Amino acid sequence: MSQLISIIQRLQTMQNIGDQEENPQRLFEVNQKVLCQVRYFPASHTYEVEEYSQDHDKQKYQFDDIDMAAIEIFDMIQEEKERS
Repeated sequence: MSQLISIIQRLQTMQNIGDQEENPQRLFEVNQKVLCQVRYFPASHTYEVEEYSQDHDKQKYQFDDIDMAAIEIFDMIQEEKERS
């Protein structure tokens, strides 16, 4: 559960600096493997989660709810940990 809280805190930080940076972005990784990049769009208060898959395809998901974005990131991290 603390990992989910940590993800939410990182997303909240992106919201807080949204006034200072145009579109804040962060990478989420496990064992130095980048799983996704998250961008926050202050004008629309939305998150874009760009998932990097094993076959180098990129999938993008839009979220207007911080909790849903955090759960998506959490699921990606858990899946990667299970593979390792």
